Amino acid sequence: MTFPFRAGLAAALSLAAAPALAHAVLAVTQGSPNQTYRGVVQIGHGCDGRATTGLTVTIPEGVIDAKPMPKAGWQLSTVKGAYARAYPSHHGAIAEGVKEIAWTGGSLPDDQYDEFVFRARLTDAVAPGGTVYFPVRQQCDGAVADWREVPAAGQSARDLKSPAPGVRIVAAAGAAHASTPVAAAPTGPVKAGDLTIEQPWIRATPGGAKVAGGYLQVTNTGTEPDRLVSASIPLAARGEVHQMAMDKGVAKMAPVESGLVIKPGETVVLKPGGYHLMFLDLKGPVKAGDTLEGSLTFARAGTVPVRFAIGAIGASAPETASGHQHH
Repeated sequence: MTFPFRAGLAAALSLAAAPALAHAVLAVTQGSPNQTYRGVVQIGHGCDGRATTGLTVTIPEGVIDAKPMPKAGWQLSTVKGAYARAYPSHHGAIAEGVKEIAWTGGSLPDDQYDEFVFRARLTDAVAPGGTVYFPVRQQCDGAVADWREVPAAGQSARDLKSPAPGVRIVAAAGAAHASTPVAAAPTGPVKAGDLTIEQPWIRATPGGAKVAGGYLQVTNTGTEPDRLVSASIPLAARGEVHQMAMDKGVAKMAPVESGLVIKPGETVVLKPGGYHLMFLDLKGPVKAGDTLEGSLTFARAGTVPVRFAIGAIGASAPETASGHQHH
């Protein structure tokens, strides 16, 4: 089967049935070209009351380096294949990769909810304003629901019986041409749904450094938990959530693979020595006194533009407008 390269970027699966109540959606519904995307497929129902026993996600053309997250109680398998063309990456050109991910052998009752997670990289195959579709096949006891329909030009996905979950492509913060006006991120607290984000800042780096630490405070005033899953700045290839912890007197750092949970009514502080953002593969130094337009991606709130202040090398807190650090 041949897949259109830019028009739709969706692989089709055969439609066996579309039982009532079954539905598959993506928690994060927007992403940016040449950025990491964390796909969280949410399953809230089975098929006509039947338990979900398998889930298959098709990775469309233009999405590369897909990696699934193992799930306890489920068997994980992937299908690899060649891309329509080679795509540049941090490790050279990539011409093939995972095209399909399947979780099977489990059982999710109709009255329970669960998530199936993968990570991939969005390329520039679809320009900002377009949508990338991830067809999902939901298998149940004796039934199948294929969420694979892609809207035609000018058609709304709401008009489709079994729409494939889509990711809207938006320009990355700071990626627009200098002559193009860009909406700046707010300088004070940033509101995103039930979340309030305050004091995002990054430590300056010496020349030649490849990583930088980022910090902030986020409060959840809602009734549902959210998760901080990634971050982005123009100077870094990607931004991850990491944790620093002491193990037998030795400080160890590791990524928080499932994202940092912000519970209802809770304020979470990312700071040196604890949870923090790690910006990787820097393209240049992060300079003290500058500001960087960037973004934070949450499982529920989506991608939120923020402005990072740049503190001194080794700083333990952001600086105020007068140049003094908070204590």
